[in-house]
Amino acid sequence: MIRALFGKRSAADNAVSVPVNLLFNILFILGVVICVYPFLLVIGVSFSERKDVIEYGYRIIPVTFTAESYKYIFAFGNSIIRAYGVTIFVTLTGTILHLLIVSMFSYPLSRPEFEFRKGFTTFVLIPMFFSGGLVPWYLVNTQLLRIQNTVLALIIPYAFSIYNVMMMRVFIKKNIPDEMIESARIDGSTEFNTYLKIVLPLSKAGLAAVGYMVALSYWNDWWLPLILISDNDKLYNLQYMLYRIINLHNILTQMIRSATPGTLDASQMLKQNIPQESVRMAMAVIATGPILIAYPFFQKNFVKGLVVGSLKG
Repeated sequence: MIRALFGKRSAADNAVSVPVNLLFNILFILGVVICVYPFLLVIGVSFSERKDVIEYGYRIIPVTFTAESYKYIFAFGNSIIRAYGVTIFVTLTGTILHLLIVSMFSYPLSRPEFEFRKGFTTFVLIPMFFSGGLVPWYLVNTQLLRIQNTVLALIIPYAFSIYNVMMMRVFIKKNIPDEMIESARIDGSTEFNTYLKIVLPLSKAGLAAVGYMVALSYWNDWWLPLILISDNDKLYNLQYMLYRIINLHNILTQMIRSATPGTLDASQMLKQNIPQESVRMAMAVIATGPILIAYPFFQKNFVKGLVVGSLKG
């Protein structure tokens, strides 16, 4: 009787669910189009002629297909390659370091038998609500740590995240049974060995979710080179180079517009020396392409890591 009442859906319910599902499908398709369309537009403009962009505006399908923007960028040669190398090295090194620190900090906080668990949790939660501000942050990095104008300046400031510690703590607590930890201790395993051989392998989904977000932060960062790298252009990453190109374009364009007629061949300078829209779009494609390619490999664990806690309740 109960199954007849609640275990089966009536024909009326099925009739209602069809248009509802159709509506949700349409909304999801629209959401995908809204997210994908701007990137396709960027790709289209990056392969467009400069005059076509001025005359016809932005188009997904170029009026005249050309790779001149990419030739212009890679004409810098060593600068682009070096910026790519710096970005890849900082992203890989910073993400691995971040995951190690966060997971080692989260594991003891997830154990109820850890005596100072509440004290350490309070200690890391305070900065979430009370920030010291930019000046103390800058003084710590330049005067205390002395990492200014070194590659560590691009890694250390993002090597720890309170939010990620709380997220990993919950993940470890909900997905690693206490009985497994106790069994390892009975067998004589040390805490570090338990962390290394049990906690880390069982936390792959959570680590993948955190790792992708951290890698994205490192890859897209231009703030740290701007603040902490002042006299070593060999440490400029790809995003900061893009930032400099855009700023250079804006500054020189303003200079040309305000120049006295006859003192500057504005049209020639603008055509030959200043990157235009297609070049800026090509830089955006070069900067974002690798991280978009990497996402499908992380997607399964990324989604699982975010929702597994809510599923287990």
